[in-house]
Amino acid sequence: MALIVAKFGGTSVASPERIKNVAKRLAAMREQGDRVVAVVSAMGKTTDELMGLANAVSSNPPARELDRLLSTGEHVSMTLLALALDAMGVPAISFTGRQAGIETNGTHNKARIVKVHNERILEALAAGLLPVVAGFQGIDANGDITTLGRGGSDTTAVAVAWGIGADACEIYSDVDGVYTTDPRVAPRARKLSQISYDDMLELSSAGSGVLQSRAVEFAKKWGVVIHSRSAFSDALGTYIKEEPQMEEAVITGIAHDTSEVKVTVRHVPDAVGVAAKVFTALAARAVNMDMIIQNTSLDGATDISFTCPASDLPRAQEALETIVPQIGAESVDVEEDVAKISLVGTGMKSSPGVSAKAFDTLGANNINIIAISTSPIRLSMVIDAAEAQRAVQLLHTAFDLDSESVFEETQLSAEEIAAKMQKGR
Repeated sequence: MALIVAKFGGTSVASPERIKNVAKRLAAMREQGDRVVAVVSAMGKTTDELMGLANAVSSNPPARELDRLLSTGEHVSMTLLALALDAMGVPAISFTGRQAGIETNGTHNKARIVKVHNERILEALAAGLLPVVAGFQGIDANGDITTLGRGGSDTTAVAVAWGIGADACEIYSDVDGVYTTDPRVAPRARKLSQISYDDMLELSSAGSGVLQSRAVEFAKKWGVVIHSRSAFSDALGTYIKEEPQMEEAVITGIAHDTSEVKVTVRHVPDAVGVAAKVFTALAARAVNMDMIIQNTSLDGATDISFTCPASDLPRAQEALETIVPQIGAESVDVEEDVAKISLVGTGMKSSPGVSAKAFDTLGANNINIIAISTSPIRLSMVIDAAEAQRAVQLLHTAFDLDSESVFEETQLSAEEIAAKMQKGR
C-alpha cells in the first residue's frame, strides 16, 4: 500500500465532467489499496479570467488583494472534486492552502514555501478520508493568503508529498510525460521513461512547460520522486528521480522559450561595482533574469545584456530608467521577437563538440545566433523568434533524438476521455 500525492492541472479539472473523471481515477487508486492526497489547480482558464477581472477594475491591483482573488479559483475546484468523490461513496475533505498547513514567506504573487504543517492532512488520512488540497497558495506569518506564481500547484504537490512522507508525487496533466522536446514542434520527439532532477530542472528553467522548475528544485532537494503522466490515460509517464544509468545520453532534451525578451544596457562604464548596481536594481523589483552577457570592454565602456520573461519587462524598464543615468550608461535596447533554444544533458560534461555541432547545424541553415550562454549541462542560444520551430527540429535531428514514430496530437471529448481511462489505454 503506497502513500501517493496526485496533482491534477487545470485542463484535467476544466469541467464538471472532467472533475468526475478525476474522482473516478482517485477512487480507483483507493480501491487498489493506496492512500491518496489530491492537489488541484483552478479549473481551465479560471486564473486568467480572474486576472482579467482584476485588470478590469484596477490598472495596478495591489499584490495582497490580487492573491486573495486568484486563490479563489482553486477553492472552487477543490470543493467540486470533494463533492464528486463524496457522490461516488469516497469520503473526502477539501483544504485550502492555509488549512493544509502550507506556510510561505510574505512575497505576494511569487511566495516560497517555508514549512508544511502536515497534521490536518495526516489526521484526515487516519480517519479514512481523501484530502483534496488547493494548489498554488499558502499563508504567510501575518495570516495573509499568498500565491506561488504560475504553475505553483506543482510545487504545492511536491511540498505536500515531502511533508507527509509520500512514496511518490504523481503530477497529471494533458501530456503523457516528458519528451525530448515539445512533440507539437518536433513530431518525432521521444517520450522519456526517466530523467534526472538536474536535466529536468534545466529543461523546466529553459522553457519546457511540463513541470514548474521550482517544483523540480524542491523535489531534488528533498528527494521526492515525481511521476509526470497523463490525466487521460493509465499509461506510465516519466519518472523524475536520481538513479544512475549505465550510460548517460549526451543530450537529454531540447527546450524552447518564446516568452522572454532580450534587454541590453548600452555603453556601461567598465568600472568596479557598476554591474552590481544594475542587477541590484533589477533584483529589487523581482525581475527574473536568465542569460547574462557582458561584452568585452572597448574605450572604457561595455554592453550588458540579459534575458527575462516578457511579463517582467515593465519592472525591468522601471529599474533601468532609474539606474542608467546614475551609472552614466548610454541607453537601453529591448528585443522582443526572440526565442531561447536550450540543449540539456548531463552527458554534455564529458562530451566535447556539442557546441560546435549546434552552431554548425544552425549556421548551415542560415539561422543567426544573437547570444550564447553555457553551463556544464546546458547550452542556450537566443535566435529570432520566427526561426524557433525550425531550429528545434534541426537540432533534434542533428543530435539523434528523433524517434521512428510520429506524434499525433488529438483533442478528446469528455466521453472519449472517460472511455479511454476505463479501458486503461
